[in-house]
Amino acid sequence: QVQLVQSGGGLVQAGGSLRLSCAASGRTFSWYDMGWFRQAPGKEREFVAAISWSGASINYTDSVKGRFTISRDNAKNTAYLQMNSLLPEDTAVYYCAAKFGLTSRAPEYDHWGQGTQVTVSS
Repeated sequence: QVQLVQSGGGLVQAGGSLRLSCAASGRTFSWYDMGWFRQAPGKEREFVAAISWSGASINYTDSVKGRFTISRDNAKNTAYLQMNSLLPEDTAVYYCAAKFGLTSRAPEYDHWGQGTQVTVSS
């Protein structure tokens, strides 16, 4: 088992930046591929970005390409989501997740963080 604890998030004006962190404990963090998802009110949870255990493979959903950057530091057992040029439509609860095998499919992730609110005002 791996436990994921998120930090970061909050309220920011459109065009601003935020960084989310996802700290892992338990089983070896570097074994896991990591994903970030978000869920806006009344909407399904959607894929944002994913990074392989080594950091060699990275995927983004089209709407965040060029604005968001996913990264990880295996020495610190932490994954990050740097969010720049934020838009009001980025407002959602953001979740990190871990699994073996890189995928954008939320149901395939085994372990989830607690979620953190990101609100972007216009």
